[in-house]
Amino acid sequence: MSGDNVSETSETKAGLFSLERWDQVKHTERFIAGAAILFVVLFSWAISSAPIVSDFAGGYHRLALSMLTWMLLGLSFNLLLGQTGLLSFGHAMFWGGSGYAAALFAIHVYPSPLLIVIVGVAFSVVLGLLSALVLLRLHGVYFAIVTLAIAQTLYRVAREPLEPLTKGINGLRVEFEPLLGIFELGEFRGLLEFLGSGMYVFIGIFFVATIILVARVRKSPYGLIFKAVQENETRARFVGLDVWRYRYAAFMLSAFIGGLAGTLFFMVTGPGLMSGSVVPERMLWTNSGNLVVMVVLGGLGTLAGPLIGVFAYQWMGSVLNGLGIVVPGLAFLGPIGQYWQLIVALAFTIVVWTYPSGLWGLITDFTAALRDPGSMPAKAKRKLPFVDAEDEDGGDR
Repeated sequence: MSGDNVSETSETKAGLFSLERWDQVKHTERFIAGAAILFVVLFSWAISSAPIVSDFAGGYHRLALSMLTWMLLGLSFNLLLGQTGLLSFGHAMFWGGSGYAAALFAIHVYPSPLLIVIVGVAFSVVLGLLSALVLLRLHGVYFAIVTLAIAQTLYRVAREPLEPLTKGINGLRVEFEPLLGIFELGEFRGLLEFLGSGMYVFIGIFFVATIILVARVRKSPYGLIFKAVQENETRARFVGLDVWRYRYAAFMLSAFIGGLAGTLFFMVTGPGLMSGSVVPERMLWTNSGNLVVMVVLGGLGTLAGPLIGVFAYQWMGSVLNGLGIVVPGLAFLGPIGQYWQLIVALAFTIVVWTYPSGLWGLITDFTAALRDPGSMPAKAKRKLPFVDAEDEDGGDR
């Protein structure tokens, strides 16, 4: 009897720490929520202050704030293209429009951080509601072009016709009140210094909540129907699904998260941690284009992919851009940092060419190969575009 108990105990311990157990746990909402919280707690410290890691990353606290908001925008865009197949080249309309709504509310009504977020998100939802009436009647490239047209129209209106209200190319700047009239969002000192600032905690709370929301949507019946619509719209209609309704739900959820991201980005781009700023260029088409690159580079249709893609792109644009290293023998080319966009283009081409599932697909394939080293050569061959099927099978027989 005691032998049986020992056997059962050892099997239980093995089960708790087995790879099979890990495969079950890593997809649960609790694990995702815990991972998101841990990420927020360590992220700013890791890229700005952590030994060794920060020396390589070369980051700073304000960069961490900016990255978190861009990651939220990446999750928003991924709900459209990654879940329902709707390619938007005008997602910057939520990014910049919510910032302007929040800024105008703060200037003319009351600069409470919480109320600013509510107003910015509400504006984005209303904008999504109105634009969806036109956009969701379109498909493919027509949808993409009209989203671009709406964003560019808002950009031009904010820059010139509404210049007395928006201050044109100079934009708007706002100073915030303490949160709930009590909590300052400035720099932390002492025990909480590793978190950086109250503004970082404020944004981190919204970040974790959004991760949990997106994870739940992806696993819900709605999320599964989103994927069904993306994979075969005709078949979805044939089985009785109201495709327009589900696309509308995805678009509105994307607008909600996009507005949240834009409002929080407005709150972290002022001269101080308790101030924000917004300019018309937030709605420019280049932001929408950069967003497409970030999400596809990281891994379209995944939860972690947009976060990784945003980090890679923003790191190159902020840290690599300032790198003053000159290649020996090629001094006439100048510092390599000025070619960061070329490096992004090369990285994007190579990753998408060899790993259409992006950097997250590369990571998951690598970890899978570590679990099964024998399969690594065959997987590596399949990822080389210039290796044909006959070479994989050993040639002609």
